[in-house]
Amino acid sequence: MTANDSKPTGAVLVVGGGIAGMQSALDLANSGIKVYLVEKTPSIGGKMAQLDKTFPTNDCAMCTISPKLVECGRHKDIKIISNAELLRLEGQSGRFEATVLRHASYVDAEKCTGCGQCAIVCPVQAPSEYDERLAARKAIHIPFQQAMPKVFAVTKKGWSPCRSACPAGVNAQGYTALISEGKFKEALAVVRSTMPFASVCGRVCIHPCEKDCERGKLDQPIAIRALKRFVADYELKSGRLKVERPRATKAEKVAVVGSGPAGLTCAYDLVRMGYPVTVFEAMPKAGGLLRYGIPAYRLPDSALDSEVSYIRELGVDIRMNTTVRSVADLQKQGYAATFVATGAWSGLRMGIPGEDTTGVLEALRFLREVRSGSPAKLGERVAVVGGGNAAVDASRVALRLGARRVSILYRRSRAEMPADPREIEDAEREGISIQLLVSPIRVLSENGRLTGIECTRMELGEPDASGRRRPVAIKGSEFILPADNVIMAIGQSVDRNALPQGLTAGDDGTVR
Repeated sequence: MTANDSKPTGAVLVVGGGIAGMQSALDLANSGIKVYLVEKTPSIGGKMAQLDKTFPTNDCAMCTISPKLVECGRHKDIKIISNAELLRLEGQSGRFEATVLRHASYVDAEKCTGCGQCAIVCPVQAPSEYDERLAARKAIHIPFQQAMPKVFAVTKKGWSPCRSACPAGVNAQGYTALISEGKFKEALAVVRSTMPFASVCGRVCIHPCEKDCERGKLDQPIAIRALKRFVADYELKSGRLKVERPRATKAEKVAVVGSGPAGLTCAYDLVRMGYPVTVFEAMPKAGGLLRYGIPAYRLPDSALDSEVSYIRELGVDIRMNTTVRSVADLQKQGYAATFVATGAWSGLRMGIPGEDTTGVLEALRFLREVRSGSPAKLGERVAVVGGGNAAVDASRVALRLGARRVSILYRRSRAEMPADPREIEDAEREGISIQLLVSPIRVLSENGRLTGIECTRMELGEPDASGRRRPVAIKGSEFILPADNVIMAIGQSVDRNALPQGLTAGDDGTVR
């Protein structure tokens, strides 16, 4: 209302959709005034909707307010803004400006008919606020049958800890709930709504989600990674439904150089956004480090092939045995953008004497040769330097190639080993020796033939930049470990030779 007028001349904002708010909105609207009715819950009705047989007349509260619910919902001059809250009110009488935050309902109000079929099949339950949390409701719901507006809404109060811990943001809570209801293909669709590698991650992911799983506070975490593998394997056995290709809505072509996890994921996201995408891969098969850097006993070709074929079925053009010489060449072919994902195939060096001796191998090069069918010939005694997954993989592959004595040398304690604890346990069960707080200082050889590696024992000092306690050499603790081969698995960097012409990689791995 203005200061000089006796009646309202503009729209009126009514905050609160209970019985008082509804009646006020109706009185104003019936006087010809436009009303915005803001209610913080998904429907109007307020506390009165929860009452029953409480009036002196023994009348039902719902019977009393139902006509008002319908009238508010149908009135041409009442705009209901539910699931919203008033954040700020500025101005003066007659010239107020309100800032209203409308929370997401995750339901298209224009298409929802209020039939309730979504709630029937929803696998997630939550305490019902309408019933004072004494009963359960589904995650998608309306507060009560006579709710106005009768549009279902999904309640979300943020991400679950397991999803927050996932580097890819996969909705672990969602797909595990669907699996519990026997909806296996729907569960796989939830995984693929975020990333394309359900089968891969179900096998080789380090599953930080399980560390933060709420169930672990009670007894033990849910086997989130194994469940992801289960739904992927279910599709492998039962067959994949016909993949519906996303409609191409963009004219700009995009080139992706490299078909490893980064390149394929980029292509996957782009094709679903409507872009035509072509992936260029120098190797005979797609997959990058997934194909050539992870042993087959951990990630079989059949599982990876299924993921790659799914990406192809979506419309991504993947070209094998194709080396990209320069980004300029791609621009001449009409590609508007290029995503370079050639991988970090270059192994880091320790910088110790004798590191160039024949018989010293890089872990990734060694694993790639094995996966390509041309493994290096190993002796009976193999020492693997490092504590990550690449070190554990290399040691277990060496054992499978015939090495009799395989040792992993790690300069920190078991608690600091970055490798998957289950993989470490499996390696030990297979007979691999893990020597902790040990660091190589020299590779030994005789007449050009590798004979061993000299090491020193370490102790943990103060934490370094990584937050882990820094290993410090113990004077006089040197010893020699006989070895026929040494495999270095201390880290990796971008292979500058694999980059297209005109691009360089800094020491931090950033491509420019």
